[in-house]
Amino acid sequence: METQNKTPIAMLTHWVETRGDEVYLRQPINGQYRDFSWRQVQQQMQQLAGGLRHLGLVPGDKIAVLSKNCAEWFISDLALMYGGYISVPIYPTANADTIRFVLEHSGAKAIIIGKLDHWAEQEAGLGGSILRLAMPYDTMPTQYGWQQLLTMGQPLLEAPLPKLDDTMTLIYTSGSTGKPKGAIQTFGSYAWTCSAVVRDLKTSGEDRLLSYLPLAHITERVAIEGSSFYSGSPVAFVENLDTFVADVQRMRPTVFFSVPRLWTLFQKNIIDKIGYNKLQLLLKIPLIGYLVKRKIHKGLGLDQCRLLGSGSAPIPASLIQWYHSIGLDICEAWGMTENSAYSIINYPFDANKIGTVGKPIVGCDVRRGEDGELLVKSPGLMSGYYLQPEATAAAFDGDGFFHTGDLCTIDEDGCISITGRVKDNFKTSKGKYVAPVPIERKLAQDPHIELICVIGSGLPHPIALVQLSEGAKLQPREEVRVSIKATLDAINPNLESHETVDAVVVVTDPWTIENDVLTPTLKIKRHVLEARFSAKVDGVRGAKVVWEEEI
Repeated sequence: METQNKTPIAMLTHWVETRGDEVYLRQPINGQYRDFSWRQVQQQMQQLAGGLRHLGLVPGDKIAVLSKNCAEWFISDLALMYGGYISVPIYPTANADTIRFVLEHSGAKAIIIGKLDHWAEQEAGLGGSILRLAMPYDTMPTQYGWQQLLTMGQPLLEAPLPKLDDTMTLIYTSGSTGKPKGAIQTFGSYAWTCSAVVRDLKTSGEDRLLSYLPLAHITERVAIEGSSFYSGSPVAFVENLDTFVADVQRMRPTVFFSVPRLWTLFQKNIIDKIGYNKLQLLLKIPLIGYLVKRKIHKGLGLDQCRLLGSGSAPIPASLIQWYHSIGLDICEAWGMTENSAYSIINYPFDANKIGTVGKPIVGCDVRRGEDGELLVKSPGLMSGYYLQPEATAAAFDGDGFFHTGDLCTIDEDGCISITGRVKDNFKTSKGKYVAPVPIERKLAQDPHIELICVIGSGLPHPIALVQLSEGAKLQPREEVRVSIKATLDAINPNLESHETVDAVVVVTDPWTIENDVLTPTLKIKRHVLEARFSAKVDGVRGAKVVWEEEI
């Protein structure tokens, strides 16, 4: 079936007609699944859209969604599409200032609020005039609850189908620099990209998907929610952080996407249970190695997975290589909010191309600009930034290619490696430019380091700020120091003289979303760390490894 010209609403109708009573969404509540068939999802979509009409909301109005992943997130999203509304998803971890900015900038008339961990701290971001609507979970005070919304007025049964060039959603970038921008995605750009995911990854109703990465982020919205619309795959959700492993094991997903930070955490848990040296030894013994791999796969809940993916931030090649050694092949993909998150992927998995993000998908064209910037063009591109014509004009070249801001190299096979960000490059006090990302990738190979950020604007030489892995925090400090020093001493001689790292500084306070060092997609805000540490580390010399309190 040709789907790239069909909206999610048309696809929902198709699945209701062909498998209406089969389970589509599986929501765990107190450890038990509450299941929704395709037909029930359509009925609740029509009821919710009718409730929104009854409240006086009209097509074209913007309606925000603030919730962790759940079945009602999908139903709300479909109801907004069906009713002609423009959805404005907000990260469930967003602070009050970010929530306030997005609501005011988008002009949202209402907000649908669901599962949240810290709603009391977020409530100040909601203005007094905005209409508050609640999903069926314990959340902040609202004017109308879920059951009220489903039963007020009449179900909307005869809504005109959305057109491909209609605006579907405003997706605000997670803002690693400055205020978030609202990328305008149409039904056409979304349909094309979701159809491309299903075409390339061959997902079908036989697959099982798990939704747990934030739905406010374009990757989850396309790769999981979107692909389910276009493939007919059932989707289960995670109840909470404590039940995560149990929820993965129960669903046994066949397709599973994660982010580098979580792949690192899974690795740590495996090594902590078995021990690094013992694991390496066992893997070398043929039959034992096979049994150990199988046990690891089952313990993670990934024993029936045919496809593993990683995206949203760079993942160390050494980490993909490690997973490859235990029989789990992670396909790295590249995308952005502005191009619907899916443009380049190392799939089918090619072990010889670990360290690249693979090749452009069919329908996506890439160029390398004169300065090494990656430029992309595809039908999945946004139509612009909401209410920001200057930023929109600056984002595209004369041929319609989007300036990604990522630096890249392209090998003879057409595989692309991301080497850094245009804006990340900084000038030292000696007037020389440094690209920090390649240095970070080399240092990140030390197993004691979990997160790393190389700074150096205005300093004589770059300084590496690091966060230790959980295991490293339990080791004697001198052991950790010796290991990281050895890594640093191996790297520095291979760098240009102006790039050599003066010191590695172990930062003791954790980098989190809450203290504004990480974006909601767990990218490091380099400018925040530069502002906090540049003056403090100026003067640390001699390729040392020091703890923050030792400076």
